[in-house]
Order: sequence, then structure tokens, then C-alpha cells
Amino acid sequence: MTDPLSQALRLPCGAVLPNRLCKAAMTEGLGDGRLRATDRHVRLYRAWSEGGAGLHITGNVMIDRHVLERPGNVAIDPRHPPSVDAEAIARLRAWASAGTVGGNGLWMQVSHAGRQSPRYVTRQPVGPSDVQLDLLGNYARPRALTEAEILELVQRFAQVAVIARDCGFTGVQVHGAHGYLLSSFLSPVTNRRTDAWGGSLANRARFLLETVRAVRAAVGPDYPVSVKLNSDDFRKGGFSHEDCLGVVGLLNGAGIDLLEISGGNYEQPRLLGVSGRDDDAVQVRASTRVREAYFLDYAAAIRRVATMPMMVTGGFRTRAGMEAALASGDTDLIGLARPFCTHPDAARRLLAGEIDTLPAFEHRLYLRPRGRLSPASPWLLAKMVNVLGAQGWYYQQMDRLADGRAPDLSRGMLRSFARYWWNDLSKAAQLRR
Repeated sequence: MTDPLSQALRLPCGAVLPNRLCKAAMTEGLGDGRLRATDRHVRLYRAWSEGGAGLHITGNVMIDRHVLERPGNVAIDPRHPPSVDAEAIARLRAWASAGTVGGNGLWMQVSHAGRQSPRYVTRQPVGPSDVQLDLLGNYARPRALTEAEILELVQRFAQVAVIARDCGFTGVQVHGAHGYLLSSFLSPVTNRRTDAWGGSLANRARFLLETVRAVRAAVGPDYPVSVKLNSDDFRKGGFSHEDCLGVVGLLNGAGIDLLEISGGNYEQPRLLGVSGRDDDAVQVRASTRVREAYFLDYAAAIRRVATMPMMVTGGFRTRAGMEAALASGDTDLIGLARPFCTHPDAARRLLAGEIDTLPAFEHRLYLRPRGRLSPASPWLLAKMVNVLGAQGWYYQQMDRLADGRAPDLSRGMLRSFARYWWNDLSKAAQLRR
């Protein structure tokens, strides 16, 4: 009997993925002071490509060099000639070449940070409205985009997708999740506009839909185009699961090849398996809390609406859980992320039958597994230290892979947390824009 994880998947555009495992997007922070790809991207993605997953999606490549998700982002901003000069293009081609040596697909995730751009990299974030992200004062109040700016950004997404295609990336993903710009337009909490880009769900989804249509028109019918979408923001008054189902219905006619399902944002980081402020949170369904994957229960409802292939990302750690998800028909691809930071060959070993469980270090990294110093703490600061500390630990492992070194699993969380922030602040000081 054929291993379900090893089965190929043909996408609507005709492209074929060699198996059902995907390294989902993780921000790398490996760009240089001019926001270009580097040799560290080449080393990291070669290691990952040789690791066996059928698809790899890059961390978010920004289309606006002035509004970054973090220092070290790669930015392709067609308004800025050095972003697209011969040297920048050569670096992108080297990244794409290294990231496909294993015969896998490599898709560029194209993104705009919007209001979720920290003060130390962005003087003036932008969004649908001037609703500020309130996380310990780290984010400035955004400026509401004009309609002319929105229309220009739609075309910029399409321009960057063409550059990705021409540089050897085998597909693109439009990032419409996790509270970044396109996602913030979907939410009634952050989108308070009264024009054609706000109000009704159709209006709030207009930016995403126009972007997807422009990207598809620009890259042609035979090139993979994906969208990453929240199943729910898990925030009171925000983009709800019912909203998600409505947007999926709209996306059905937009010609996309893969819909990746995730959830949450900076205020409610459900994508990391934890919640944010208790007074702002929408409770996760009880049936979801007992399942291995964070968003699989929501994906089951989305599957009944979606006509395109789907991928669920977040929480998968066992062969049994992955095979059951595929067998249910609720997902066509299994999205994995953090296990590749410590074990870049995890997919190959899983496909070869050498392992049945992927490594997970989160609970070892938290200050406390439960109680007031745990990720479930009633104190926001304790939540943030746990979440960002564990995140920083994984990014330190990724940094080591990018330097050609083995992961250091003995490194402590707090030390990694401090090193992660020091690296980002140092890179912010070096930005030349």
C-alpha cells in the first residue's frame, strides 16, 4: 500500500508536488543591510531542499522596503532600483537554485507587514485604518492607506510575483494571514473604512481578491499561486471563521492552486499554539484543543466550501496524525515548520519510515509548563516571554543551519531570547534604505 505522505499532488495549474509534506513559511531574518538575499539563504535552503519535503515556502519577502516585518527581511521593492538590479536578481536566483536541488517546489511568500512592523525598523507603518497594535508600545500608530496606494500595492504584489518566477522560484504564495496588511483589511477590528475597501465582507476582501487576480494575470495560468488565510483571527470582533468561509467562496473563482489554512495574529498568536490577552480572545473549539493540528477542525468546514487543494499548518508532529488528516480529506498537504529548524532532514526520515514522530521542544523551553509563568499565564508579559523566547530559540537553530553548523539543542531559552533580540536590533541599526 502506498504511503499517503509519499503520494504526489497535481495542482490545478498542472504543476506536480512530489509528496504531501511542506516546509511552511518561517521568517528567516538572513537578509543583508540592503535587504537582499545572502549566502546564508543559499546554505539554509540547500539543507532544507535536501531534507525531503515536496514543497518549501520561503519566509515573507516584503514588497515595501520601508515597512518590514523584521530586520533581515528580503525586500523586493520595484520602486527602488537597487532592489531589482543585476546583483539583487543574481542573489535571488542563487537562493532559488539552492532551494530546489532536491527536486522539490520552492515558492516565494510575498507579503506586506502593514501595521505589524515594529518601531525599530519602521517609522510609519500603514494599514486599512489608523488602529494601533498595542503590544508593550513596540508598534507605532499606522497611517491609513489611500485608494491610490492600495491599487499601486496590488500591482506591486504582481510585479514581485513575476520577479520570483523569472528568478527560478517555482511558485508564489500571497500572505493573507496572521494580521499582516492583507489580513488586516479582512478584519472589522483593524479595517474601519467606509469606502469600497471596508465595511462588508466583500469590500474587506477586495484587496486580497484584487491582489490574487493581478498575480494570476501577471504570472500566467501554468504557474502555482497560493494564498495563506486565517481560519479565524481568534479575536473578539475580528475576522471570524464564518468570514473565512465567505472569503474562501470568493477565492474559488480566483484561480489559486493551494489554500493554506492557519490562524491568529500578533495579538492572538494561535499560529504558535498559544493565546494572547484573555479579555480579547475568542475561545478555540473544544474539538480543536484535543486534536494534534491546531486548525484541522476549522479546515474540515473550509473543505466543504473550497474547490482548490488545501494545506493545514500548525501542530502536526506524528505520522498517525498526518495520515489521518490526509485520509479525512480535510487537507491535501501537511504544513510543518519548527521541526525543520532542528532536524532539516525530518521529512526524508519520515518518508523513509525511519521515524514516526517529529521533534518538539516547546514545552521544554517554556519558563513553566503551567501556571502563572507558563504560556497560559494571565500576565501578558509572561505570555510574551514564553512565546518569543521559544521562537527565538528556534530562530537560533535556523541561524546555525544558515551558517553551516549543526543545531545546538542544549542552548537555553532565555539565552536564545536575548541573542535573538540582540541580532534583530543590531540588524536594524545596519539597515541602509
